[in-house]
Amino acid sequence: MTAQYSPSNPISIPEFTASKQANFFDTLKQPRFSGQLVLTDPKGKQWFFYLYLGRLMYATGGKHPVRRWRRHIAVYLPEIAAHLSSVQVDLATLDTQDFRLCWEYQLLCLWVEQKKISREQAARLIRSLIIEVLFDITQIMEVTCELRQNNLLSTRLVLIDADQVVTEAQKLWEAWQGAKIADRSPNSAPLIRHPEQLQKRISPQVYQTLNQLLDGNQTLRDLAVRMKRDVVTVTSSLLPYIQLGLVELIEISDLTPPISVPTIPTGNISNNAPGPLIACIDDSPLMCQTMEKILISAHYQFIGINDPLRAIAILLSHKPALIFLDLVMPNANGYEICSQLRKLSFFRQTPIIILTGNDGIVDRVRAKMVGSTDFISKPVNAEVVLNTIGKHLKSVHTI
Repeated sequence: MTAQYSPSNPISIPEFTASKQANFFDTLKQPRFSGQLVLTDPKGKQWFFYLYLGRLMYATGGKHPVRRWRRHIAVYLPEIAAHLSSVQVDLATLDTQDFRLCWEYQLLCLWVEQKKISREQAARLIRSLIIEVLFDITQIMEVTCELRQNNLLSTRLVLIDADQVVTEAQKLWEAWQGAKIADRSPNSAPLIRHPEQLQKRISPQVYQTLNQLLDGNQTLRDLAVRMKRDVVTVTSSLLPYIQLGLVELIEISDLTPPISVPTIPTGNISNNAPGPLIACIDDSPLMCQTMEKILISAHYQFIGINDPLRAIAILLSHKPALIFLDLVMPNANGYEICSQLRKLSFFRQTPIIILTGNDGIVDRVRAKMVGSTDFISKPVNAEVVLNTIGKHLKSVHTI
């Protein structure tokens, strides 16, 4: 039986139901298989299970692996979710081979090692995540199974008996079927198609709420987490509007993984300029454009970064000589980013200039405490910007 599942002999399984899943994982217990199980659907989408001695360690892949990871971080590790910008720093400490194999799992191992989270928290998150993956696989009509013994996760945070999570996933699938939504995917995103007609059918308060939530950028699962309700309840409540065609379920892409650095960063780098590279992290494109004009005209190279959650990855890639950093941004703040940059050896001595529209003594004190070098107010003045650079860089090019 075990030869049937050898790496050289991938097999196809039609309708990979809960009973077939349980039987399949049971066959991996007898040879105490350790390695990676890859499941591929007819469209080429792949899921990856990591096992040790026939028991589950982790699962990822599928349609939205990054969205899934972010949702589970929000639910099970709220203290990590509150400081997502620090993920870039943590990833920078990992070995390249580690995060290529399974960066999400390696981060969990690092956080447990650093005592940022407990092993029990990691185990709960992993269990829930595997159940969600199994649910999605249950919706697929056919999968091809392949075993790879070489792809091993070195640290074992938890070992889960497959029977338990298969049973839990089956319960969720039965609830999904019972709600008459088995033909819909919880990975699809609701979008209001006919706002005027929808407005006539519901109260102004309900419409206002739906108009904010159903923007086509959040999946049904994302909405369930945001609303702190289960996904069956959320989907069932929207079903009448979906059936009337007032709300449509659309396919959306996954979020960008934190380990990827964009090939074209947010902003322009003037490689021909003789001066050092200066970075500006600000969620306002207008602010970055203003800084770009000031610095390029003064013969500096420039890079503008509008996404604070990817800021550290971009900075690590380009290593600017000086950084301007906005204090208040959505999803992250200047204090947090400054603090995380100072933990990286490369940026310990890099001048970091805080930008803010609130020029208060409390902000100045707090900015100093997290390691900022200086502080200038918005709206910025070209002379102040250039004087500040000249003050903190020994060799600079001025007009």
